[in-house]
Amino acid sequence: MVPEIPELSRFRVLQMTVPRVFSIRTRLTNGRARKQDIMRLTQRAVTLITMAITAPALAATTAAATASASPARSTSDAVTACSTVTATIPLSPEPSWVAANPKTNTIYVGLQAESVAVISGRTNSVAASIPVTFFPFGVAVNPKTNTIYVTNGDAPGTVSVISGRTNTVVATIPVGNFAFGVAVNPKTNTIYVVNGNDNTVSVISGQANTVVATIPVGLAPGWVAVNPRTNTIYVTNGADDTVSVISGQTNTVVATVPVGSQPTQVAVNPKTNTIYVANGSGDTVSVINGQTNTVVATVPVGFGPIGIGVNPKTNTIYVTNLFDETVSVISGQTNIVVGTVTVGSDPLGVAVNQKTNSTYVANLASDTVSVLGC
Repeated sequence: MVPEIPELSRFRVLQMTVPRVFSIRTRLTNGRARKQDIMRLTQRAVTLITMAITAPALAATTAAATASASPARSTSDAVTACSTVTATIPLSPEPSWVAANPKTNTIYVGLQAESVAVISGRTNSVAASIPVTFFPFGVAVNPKTNTIYVTNGDAPGTVSVISGRTNTVVATIPVGNFAFGVAVNPKTNTIYVVNGNDNTVSVISGQANTVVATIPVGLAPGWVAVNPRTNTIYVTNGADDTVSVISGQTNTVVATVPVGSQPTQVAVNPKTNTIYVANGSGDTVSVINGQTNTVVATVPVGFGPIGIGVNPKTNTIYVTNLFDETVSVISGQTNIVVGTVTVGSDPLGVAVNQKTNSTYVANLASDTVSVLGC
């Protein structure tokens, strides 16, 4: 008889085993993951999951999940954002995280075949596939240099540097253990990579393709976002329910902001200097004022929010809800959910293409990308 593993926190499962999360999805929603399920993961992922065994217990039942998945929304606000599914792009295997280059109208999606798919925003079709190393977790773009950065969640981790002109890997940069989230400051040509097992952020010079600094942050960091206008970096720390605020000028943590339970992805609206944090276990989004570094609102969303993207043009926020297969659409003006869009199974990453006002959602279990438009 195979012994059961102690219950795992939803955040640690999402963070450490997202590339195979759909394989244990049924038992997760019942509150327990069995060892035989986890053995379906790769050998490296098993090593990562054992680090999460001591995390807080997940006590979600199907009934509780249904109860917690009813977001508050405005009945008076019309859905003015572009939030209708206008296309569904077949993409396999297991699309996970997404980034968009609005200058070239190109979208990049990490696949668990150790590759990155290149999607034309004009035709919504796959234009190329780029091999990378191990599982591509995070994807980020520097529109100014037309360069794409992909984290490979190995131990030690690496970052694949891709030329958007040639669709080839031009450099591979060693970083810390289990490289996860990645973000770019186009103004300074600097890249920030979260090292989940080291509780650090690697700072990479985009000109030299080398690590120039390593910044200690909170416990179990997962995701990172940048406000290029203020040269400020935001890192979610899933084990201590905080966001580390980093000065891009000094490469030091200048503030720590308490947020909701087990924060996952983070996104920034540079126009309003507002930061949005998806709280994976709290089923909410924390809204942070970038000037005061305080939470000014908490927005209920769907069940298992994990991915988050912002359209600064429309001041709209898109949140993927992993366990109810939807995207919550939030008005940045009112901090209210103004729409809920059904997408594919196990939606993870989301990215906004500001050139077309289209939003791309990677559906892990459906092997598709949903395109939300007007």
